[in-house]
Amino acid sequence: MMQDKATILDAFANIIGSQYVLTDPSDTQLYQQDWRGRYQGAAVAVLMPGSTQEVAALVKECARHGVAIVPQGGNTGLVGGAIAPADHPAVLLNVSRMNRVRHVDANNNSLTVEAGCILANVREVADEHQRQFPMLLGSVGSCQVGGLISTNAGGTGVLRYGNMRELVLGVEAVLPDGRIWDGLRGLRKDNSGYDLKQLFIGAEGTLGIVTAAVLKLFPRLTVSATAMMAIRSVQDAVSLLRFMQDQLGNRIEAFEIMSREQIEIVTTYGHDIQSPIDLDEPWYILTEIADSAPQWNAAAELEHVLEAAFERDLLTNAVVATDVAKADRIWALRHNISEANKTAGFTISNDTSVPVSRLPQFIERVSQRINDQIEAVTLCNAGHIGDGNIHVIAVLSRDHYTTPEHCEEAAARVNLIVHEASVELGGSISAEHGIGKMHVARLERFKPELDLEMMRTIKRAFDPLNLMNPGKIFLASGQPAAEHAAPLARTPCA
Repeated sequence: MMQDKATILDAFANIIGSQYVLTDPSDTQLYQQDWRGRYQGAAVAVLMPGSTQEVAALVKECARHGVAIVPQGGNTGLVGGAIAPADHPAVLLNVSRMNRVRHVDANNNSLTVEAGCILANVREVADEHQRQFPMLLGSVGSCQVGGLISTNAGGTGVLRYGNMRELVLGVEAVLPDGRIWDGLRGLRKDNSGYDLKQLFIGAEGTLGIVTAAVLKLFPRLTVSATAMMAIRSVQDAVSLLRFMQDQLGNRIEAFEIMSREQIEIVTTYGHDIQSPIDLDEPWYILTEIADSAPQWNAAAELEHVLEAAFERDLLTNAVVATDVAKADRIWALRHNISEANKTAGFTISNDTSVPVSRLPQFIERVSQRINDQIEAVTLCNAGHIGDGNIHVIAVLSRDHYTTPEHCEEAAARVNLIVHEASVELGGSISAEHGIGKMHVARLERFKPELDLEMMRTIKRAFDPLNLMNPGKIFLASGQPAAEHAAPLARTPCA
């Protein structure tokens, strides 16, 4: 236990400067709660180091005093993974100041950046060197590389490029004892034993703190075309994707599904966002095809494929963007989902995956159970058809759900319905958001015991004192493995 708070804070200040040790509630409030305001932390301080060496020194100081460490980047996560525990002295170690681009190797198609680099800036740097970094999600302007790696983030480009695990060539990390592991190698082939970097990808800061990474770049796309299509069912979406893949190969940059209810929320609560197509079907597909070959006519090819799909009765209507501005307006529907839902009501966003072939069965099963069991709910769906990750989103009416306890009770029931259905169909309870605080109890319930045993063995080997982001992924000591074990929000329903 922490013995002398003032002494420890002085030690932190000596390492990074007192201006980067935040303790005043007016300075720490934004860091102490998650983006949706659902989880509230109780960190002793927010530490903002400026280098890997400073991170290492801070970690050593924390280990010496038994203070837990919660790594934090842009704090855009949806499962409470970057929030300090309330039952153990802890600090938030925010890496936002570590935002330098260390090296660009265009010939190797790689980019070495620090963990605090914002995704939008990484994409801009790649573009300046005639390359692209394909990761893209709604929080592109605020999420950071360290968080993307630690959560193994997905986004709209997974179909073509894979999630973050496939986009990282090397990692630098500070271990729980303060040692610095230098795994910053830009190699695509390295068969010299265990691939250690993979241990930190998706570990949510429980094994160490990612401080830098070598990211994989790709040739910059020179031609693209975007379309929005109306379809009758999820099965039609699966069939349409397969048909387009047969016609276009790997040129499908994104293939996203949105339910009519979700689009209506975005157009109602978004800022001047409109649908370019009449909302007279239950489902819609947003797609982009692209290539690096400038001579390829993407728009003509897309129109040709859509005409053929229409003849096969795979879609009922479609609109092709004729310029970049119109394409951006189509994608605004997808990228403003989280913000619009947050305004519309108390939002429960699930992040499960099932085999693509079972998506129609999954959506039908979940929709029926939620509508039968949950009151005052607007059920929405949006996500990634190509990787089996459709987000089931329940938006609860604030007029009906008036207390945090009532909101959390409904959230627990919705989550259980979705998780049970995904596991029944051979899926996972988390596809790209992670486990964080939200799903620790359900991981214990749904993950095979041998899997959990191997994971705990790795955790003990790296972090025997359990100081790295305790209570995330694994249940905290003494925490009940019950469905209601997630801490209740103490603020109005968000």
